[in-house]
Parts: sequence; structure tokens; C-alpha cells
Amino acid sequence: MFDDFYGLKGKPFQLTPDPAFYFPSGTHRKALSYLRYGLAQGEGFIVITGEVGAGKSTLVAHLVASVDPAQLTVGQVVTSKLDGEEIVHVVAQSFGLDISGHDKASALGAIEGFLHEEARSGRRCLLIVDESQNLSVAALEELRMLSNFQLGSHPLLQTLLLGQPEFRAMLQSEGGLEQLRQRVIAAHHLEPMDASEIEPYVVHRLKHVGWEGTNPSFDQRVFAELYQASGGIPRRINQIANRLLLLGAVEQRSRIDAAMLHAVLAEMDSDNAFPAAAPVVQPRSAAQVERAAQADAQPAASQPAPAQPAPVPGVRPDVFERALAQRDAQIAELQQAIVELSYSKDDATAAAVQPDIAALHDRISQLEARLIEQERTIRHTLTMLIEWIENDAAAQIAA
Repeated sequence: MFDDFYGLKGKPFQLTPDPAFYFPSGTHRKALSYLRYGLAQGEGFIVITGEVGAGKSTLVAHLVASVDPAQLTVGQVVTSKLDGEEIVHVVAQSFGLDISGHDKASALGAIEGFLHEEARSGRRCLLIVDESQNLSVAALEELRMLSNFQLGSHPLLQTLLLGQPEFRAMLQSEGGLEQLRQRVIAAHHLEPMDASEIEPYVVHRLKHVGWEGTNPSFDQRVFAELYQASGGIPRRINQIANRLLLLGAVEQRSRIDAAMLHAVLAEMDSDNAFPAAAPVVQPRSAAQVERAAQADAQPAASQPAPAQPAPVPGVRPDVFERALAQRDAQIAELQQAIVELSYSKDDATAAAVQPDIAALHDRISQLEARLIEQERTIRHTLTMLIEWIENDAAAQIAA
């Protein structure tokens, strides 16, 4: 939606790794240098680690896109928890090998034969293993054994290991990985981007999809606060920027300011703030119950009309009014249930009789169920509004 409103040719902050969006931050330039140095050596292991969303996959995709496929054959593995035998079969599959026997010996033989054929054709082989922190020590040892394949004195397989920070710690401390450590020829840990790199990063991605610098424009405070909110992690920046541009399109704003960023951050926080249980209704005093009853007894004309939220741009007024009416009906029903519960408790106290605990618990359960239903209704209404914005508002904005 927002790409149409701002006249962009694509999605500038997509979460899927795309080498076309590679941004050469300081830490990414250094990592790329290590990768190129490692590839030039043609042997051993290269290790790149970083936090979730630090840009490891985008970095490697950029590297792979820059090499000549006639000279380098690449196999890629995204691991789950694999043992020593499983990793061998997965490596074979990554190079397109079909192992009929499904046993380890057959897989190893097929991999070695494939590597020899590639070498005789003048191609080197690179195995890229993502999420390496999920591998067992036995699986990592199998990868080390694969690096022993040679044609004469020339190694046939080089391996690039990508992982989260715990893989770095594992590699440094695990006693069973000493031989693998000795074969690591280059390693780098991707750090978060600096605060000064946030604006160039955002501008870089926007320009890649046709942004001309004016629609939208950005307050400078946005970049400083975006750094604080994201910690300099590229994927987090993308998540926030996506929501920020969506809000700008919904509100038809050509300038993005800090207040909009605060609204987006608050909304993203609330998306993850699901209560563990329904809220507990505290019993009210007799005076509170009496005041509530008097308020209910007043004529409707004497009570101020509740403020109605402004219609959402692009949503048909009749549909919006029906949603509000449904919401108000649910709220009224909930309020009545609270008053009834309070009256019930107060009457029991006034009569000085033993309260019916089972009935009271049943009332509370009913109230909790209505609270949950109210929350579901509001969430459903919000979902409907988002759909209307996506479908109807886009046409109106374009017009």
C-alpha cells in the first residue's frame, strides 16, 4: 500500500534477504573483506557470526551474486538440529545429489565423486551452512572431515559457517572442535550498525526503489530514535520502517516525524503484550454501586454523549458506524454485567446471609468470558479496519 502512496517501485524494507539491498556499513565491509580473503585461499573454514537480523544472509547473498558461477559451485544448507549422519545427506542434497541408498557411505562417496568432477571442470566448490549454532559437535566434525577431500594437493571443498553469537562461543570453547578451529582461516562477528549509519541505510534502501528524497521526507530526530529503538540491527530497522511508512500512507503524511515513530513503537509493543489471563474485576463498595445505579437511572439526555473516534481515512462511513455500534453494544453489556455482579454481592451483604460462593464464582467466570470476548471483538474490528485501509483507501489515495 505505502509503495503506491509514495510512488515507490517496490518494497524498500522487505525482511527477505536480497543482495540488491546490500548496504556497506563498516562492519559489513569488514566482513566482506574477510570473506573475499577466505575465498581467495580456497580451503578451510570461514566463520561469520552475528545477532539475529544482523544481515548475515544478505551479506552472503551479495557475495554469491558477485562470483562467477562458471568458476565456483555453491551449495547452501539451512540447518535444523542435525547429527553427523544427517548433515552428510543434507550436504549431498545441497549440491543436487540424489543418494539412492540413503546410507552415510553412499552419501560420502557421491559427494567426493561430485567434488572431483567439479575440480576437473575447473570449478571450486563452496558449502554455505546457515544457522550453524544448531549443529551438534558430531555434525561439525563431519563437516571437517569433508574438508579432507583433495585432488592431489588441492582441497576440493571450502565451507562458510554462518551462526548466531552462541556458535562463536561454542567454537571457541568446545574441546571437541579443536581440529576444526585450526582450519578456520578467516572469521568475523557482525556488530550492529553505528548511529551515524542509520540515515544512510534508510536512504540507500529507499533510493533503490525509486525514492527521490522528498516524498516522504524525514525529521532528523527520526533517525536518532530509530537507532535507539532498533539497536542498529538491520532487520529491526526494516520492521520499524515498514510500519512507519504504512502509518504515513494511512494518514496521508508526506513527512515522517518523531511523533509518528513513537506511535509505531507503541503499537509494536502492544502487538506482543498479550495478557497471561483475563483481568480480575475488583469488587466495589456499596457506595460505588449506589453511584453507578444512580448514573444508570439518569435520563439519557442528561448524560454527555461519549466521544466517537474519527473515521479512518478510506473506510466507508456506514461500515465504520456498524463496527462502532457493535463495539458499543459489547461495552454496554459488559458494564451491565459488572453492575449486576456488584448488586448481587451488595445485596448478600445487606441481608447478612452466607454468600453463595459457587454462584459468585460462576458470575466471575461469566464476566471473564465477556472480557475475553470483548477483546476478541476489538481485535476483529481492528483487523477489519486494516483490510478496509488496504483495499479501499489505496484507491481513494491514488485518486
